This record gives sequence, C-alpha cells and structure tokens, in this order.
Amino acid sequence: MQQIVGDRLRPADHKDPFGVAAARAQLARTLDYLDGEMAERTWAIGEAFTVADCAAAPALYYADKVLPFEATHPNVWAYYQRLCARPSFARALEEAEPYFAMFPAEA
Repeated sequence: MQQIVGDRLRPADHKDPFGVAAARAQLARTLDYLDGEMAERTWAIGEAFTVADCAAAPALYYADKVLPFEATHPNVWAYYQRLCARPSFARALEEAEPYFAMFPAEA
C-alpha cells in the first residue's frame, strides 16, 4: 500500500505508474489469497478473535482505500465488516474520523 499512497503524494512529474501498477497487482494477489483463506474462517486464525485480527483491521481499512475490494473479494469484505462491527474498532474509526481527510486521495 505504501507504494500507492506514496505515489499520491509525489508531484505529477515524478509519478511512478509502473511501481503503482506493480503494487496494485501485489495487493490484489494478497487479497486473492486472503479471500480463499477467509472462506472457511470467522476470524484471522479460526473462530476466536485474536491479536491477529487487531493487526488486520487497520491494514484492511487502508487496503480498501487504495484498492476497494467489496465487489472483488467477498470473503475478505465480510471479514472486514465483522471487524468494523467490533466495538473497539468501530470506536477507533469514529475517533479517527477527523483525520480521514488527511489521507491522500487518488488523483
């Protein structure tokens, strides 16, 4: 994700379309893998919510910002929605909302 976000911050004459395309492809492959893994699971490592899910939540939040996956990876999306429904993560998103505008949007 960093390659994609970093490119959004660069001046127009210093963009790296090749690097961004490669990063998007890698992120898509990762989501493909995760989608298969999440087909049989409720949480990252099985049926119990663990620290692995805590680590996955922000990564999936930002992954969706750089490569929206609701329509392409239904199992990861369903997992992400379960994460968003957790009171602790919902509160973190709510408290971070004033800062969301600072995240560089796609040009």
